[in-house]
Order: sequence, then C-alpha cells, then structure tokens
Amino acid sequence: MDNREYIIKTAHDNDVKFIRLWFTDILGFLKSFAITINELEDALVEGVRFDGSTIHGFVRKTEKEMIAMPDVETFEILPWRPKSNSVARMFCYLYNPDMTPYECDVRYILYKNLKKVSDKGYLFYVGPEIEFFLFKNSESLQLLDHGGYFDLTPLDSASDIRRQMVLTLEEMGIGVKSSHHEGAPSQHEVDLRHDDALTIADNIMTFKTVTKEIAQQNNIYASFMPKPMSQYNGCGMHIHQSLFKNEVNIFYDSTDEYMLSDIARHYIAGLLKHAPEFFAVSNQWVNSYKRLCYGFEAPIDLSWSVNNPSSLIRITTSRTDNPNSVRVELRNPDPACNPYLLFSAILAAGLSGIEHNEPLPKPNNLNDKKSVSAKSLPSNLSDALKLFEKSSLMRQALGDKLVELFIENKHYELDQYNRHITDYEIQTYLPIL
Repeated sequence: MDNREYIIKTAHDNDVKFIRLWFTDILGFLKSFAITINELEDALVEGVRFDGSTIHGFVRKTEKEMIAMPDVETFEILPWRPKSNSVARMFCYLYNPDMTPYECDVRYILYKNLKKVSDKGYLFYVGPEIEFFLFKNSESLQLLDHGGYFDLTPLDSASDIRRQMVLTLEEMGIGVKSSHHEGAPSQHEVDLRHDDALTIADNIMTFKTVTKEIAQQNNIYASFMPKPMSQYNGCGMHIHQSLFKNEVNIFYDSTDEYMLSDIARHYIAGLLKHAPEFFAVSNQWVNSYKRLCYGFEAPIDLSWSVNNPSSLIRITTSRTDNPNSVRVELRNPDPACNPYLLFSAILAAGLSGIEHNEPLPKPNNLNDKKSVSAKSLPSNLSDALKLFEKSSLMRQALGDKLVELFIENKHYELDQYNRHITDYEIQTYLPIL
C-alpha cells in the first residue's frame, strides 16, 4: 500500500468527511480551503486549483489560478473537530498551472534550501521556544492572571488551558518538550521538540492554530503579537539550531571551552555577519521592534554569549556526555514571523559562515572583566528592509521575486502605520502644540 492509498484508507476508517488544504502566505498567515472526501483521491494525484493571489499578503493585485498539491506526509485529523464527520488537514506545495513549482511558495523555498544542505550530507535541526499571551478577548488587553516566570496555580490561572493545548498537539503527533508561565502577566511559553526544519515550520503553523482554537473554546483570545504591552516583556521565538551529518552533531567538540566545533563557530559567525540582513524576515512587523529594547530580556547587541540575555546568540549549557545537546540559540525572532522564510534565511547565513570560514569574535559574557563592544541591531522595520533589499545572500536563499513581493508588502504596512495617529501623539503633543 503506497502513501496515497494509506491516506485514503485512514480517512475512510476515521469517518473523515472534509480535508482542509493548508498553505502559508508570504506574511506567514495560514490559508486554507476544504475539499470533501470524495475529491481526496483526485486531489492527491492532480492537486486542487485555487486563486493564487491569496498568498501575496496585503498587495493582492490580480487573480492567478494556481494548484495546491497536498503533501501526504502531513495528513492529520483535527482533534478539535467532531469525531463523526471529522475533519483532517494536509499542508500543500503550490504549483503553477503548468505544474512547475511556484517560486514564491514559502514552503517550497524552505524545501529547496534544505535539499541543498542534504545533498552535502547535512540535516538542519531546529527547536523553537514559542511565547504568546492569553487575553480575555481580542478587543482589549484584559489579563487572565498576574503570574510570573514559572509560577503555578493560582497565579497561573491558565495552566489547564495550556494543558489542553499540549495534549492536542501531541494528539496530532507534535512533540512538546515543556510548557510554562512566562515572565509577564498572562504570558506563556511552549517549547516544541526539535526536528528537521521543514517539519518544525509546519509544526509552528499548526501550534499557532491549535493555540487559537483552544483559547477560543475557553472563551479567551491567544495572541502572538510581539509586544502588546509596553510595560512588560514581549513575545519571542528563540530558535535552537544544530547541524547533523551521519547522525552526528557536527557542532560538538569536547575539547573546546564551550564544546563548539570549528564548524559551529563559523556557523555562529555567519549568523552574526548576516543577521542585519535577515532581520526583516525574523522581525517583520512594525511592532516587532518595540520588543527589542533594553531592559526586557530581548537581544539588542550583535554579539554571542553563554549567559547574556542582551546578546543575539546564546550557547546553551550542554552535558559533556551528550554531544547532541550542543545547540546554537538565536534569540531575536518573534512568533509573528513566517517560519519557512526564517529557517531558509538563518540556514543560508550560517552556511555562508561555514563556507567562508568566518572568524568568530569573542563572546560578550556577563562575567567577563571587559565587555565586548558590539554593534547594535536594526531598531526599526524601515532600516531592516533596506539591509534586506541589498542582501545578495537573502536574494539567493529566498529568490528575487519573493524578496521584492515581501518588501512591497512591508512598505504597504509602513505606509499604513505612518498615516496612523497614536494615543501617544495625542496625549503628548495636543496639549502643548
């Protein structure tokens, strides 16, 4: 029995009546349309036609017919839907009508980048720490609790809701490493078990959907907005990374002070060198830069360390008897980014460092006698976009057309933002001007 036959049989055995075909637009929003079980067999062979302009974000211009081809490896039944007449989902690759891959399909872009490294014998593994807020509704910032970091009930009043989220994820085959209350009131974190980058990108999109569904079932609202409240920490999505070859973590070296191999050091140096160029991808919203401020446990320096929360990259403390535990943690991304583009961009940056033997500067550890002077990171979306647009590495990794379409979307966002009059301006300037 091949994969297609297995999916069809599984669907019938579980009384599946509808299959949602999922894909992600250029801005990282999950899009979907449904087919019935009667259309599944044809969909697995020929794909399903749809209006492709839906993946262009804010700058939809003309309708363009495209084909969504389900990835049979991603078939899962949605646990929050009824058990009878149940609903399943599959992620899709997007094709032009002539069945050539669509060059702005973010999932295919990541697939291509991973294929390049797999041809060299590498496997790129990532593990995300995803932070989010739970509010009473989507119209206000009404908190559910006043708990803090790792607090337990009664301060963490949403612990049962988090439990529902984790159980739902596990029912869908998504491994969860841990979950806990985060530092700000009503803020939470769920850490997904590391896996290959394409699987994790799919898992992040699924996680965000599950989180919002479970919150809605409990009459509350889940938000992945990077910085909803000025007085508290924002939401990050730290990404732990490692490269494996022949099932061996090639970032590990037992003789090094930080157990980092030369390859790992060059990889980190590549991330540091090219981080300003991929910032528009990892922190893609105007609001993203409100999070990256001093005093809120967010990175503000273009540096690496083992214990400095203001550094861009942290090396996690590892067990000497477990080489697989050596990972590089990138701390600037936020959960509102597009994970497919993020993983493509950071992989390209790290590999560039390896290929060019980029030297790694000294770490910026808190206990060092002399602090390393580090360059600042981009402080706003406009500056980040200028660096992104000029980057030949990002264009090579993501494609010229994707880069131009992404920039067009972001300029639209900036224009809308710049036209808006904020409460701060009214409160500050109206009484004195």
